[in-house]
Amino acid sequence: MRHYTHIKDLGVAGQQKLLKLAADYKRAEPGPILKNKVLGMLFFNPSLRTRTSFEVAMMKLGGQAVALEEGSGVWKLETEDGAPMNGDKAEHVREAAAVLSRYVDVLGVRAFSRGMGQADDDSDRVINSFRQHAHVPMVSLESAREHPCQGLADMLTIRESFGQTQGVNVVLSWAPHVKPLPKAVPNSVLLHAAAAGCSITVAHPPGFELGGPVREEAAQYAAQSGARIRYTHDQREALNGAHVVYAKAWGPEPRQSEDGIVASPALRGWMPTLKHFEACTDDAIFLHCLPVRRDVEVGSDVLDSERSRVIDEAENRMWVQMAALAWLFERA
Repeated sequence: MRHYTHIKDLGVAGQQKLLKLAADYKRAEPGPILKNKVLGMLFFNPSLRTRTSFEVAMMKLGGQAVALEEGSGVWKLETEDGAPMNGDKAEHVREAAAVLSRYVDVLGVRAFSRGMGQADDDSDRVINSFRQHAHVPMVSLESAREHPCQGLADMLTIRESFGQTQGVNVVLSWAPHVKPLPKAVPNSVLLHAAAAGCSITVAHPPGFELGGPVREEAAQYAAQSGARIRYTHDQREALNGAHVVYAKAWGPEPRQSEDGIVASPALRGWMPTLKHFEACTDDAIFLHCLPVRRDVEVGSDVLDSERSRVIDEAENRMWVQMAALAWLFERA
């Protein structure tokens, strides 16, 4: 039984296969290859692109999607084994996952970081609990550690812009925000770019390092794909010769240091503006997963410019998810 909850479920070769399949589907839709199949989606957190793109993807493939929201029309769920259920969580993942597996053919779960630190994020407790107790294929709708469908969409967008991903200079740049955000998206940018053979630079202020296990995993993919990875605290230097600028906010580590540092005036210069692109290549593009806070995280001049590919990137979520669903059902 296949799952796609983390990039390790695909590996370097698997990612390339899905990127090609997504590009093929974008040129010519495959038709109802998942007729009568049902995708169940359980959301612990809000969604706009993920929910809509998966629903439309299943419709285009001839299937259906059912969306459930934990705590809103669905019981609050306990995901830890052995936890005393004497609070507001009325149902355990053991029963919930098993029951949903009787109703649907593939199960997707969206559960953000619980804000309990890097080790807790790396354990990815919620989605792994469902993966353990479900009896159907699982797909991540974003978890504490990764957002794998976003990572695939990012690589497809780069491939469309430059004809390939191999050797493309990608800068993942930290950006300011009004609050500390989880690391699932930047983790996936790093992991998927490494697996795609990009030359990726992660630029961030001191104290905002990505987790060690994610960096180690990215290095393993880079060794297979020929990617290059480096880390720097110098955003300006990182942007020299960049083909892709991917801006994303994420919180510091340890998390006790959050107060004040995220909104620090000293870090406001990290917000990308068109001036930041002066050091990039003439054909450099801008990426962001969305949603984005204009003129807080990213300058409006960038988002409204011809360099921005954020709408194309969002559309590509649908195509890569169609490919991933076909792969999960072994139709690809």
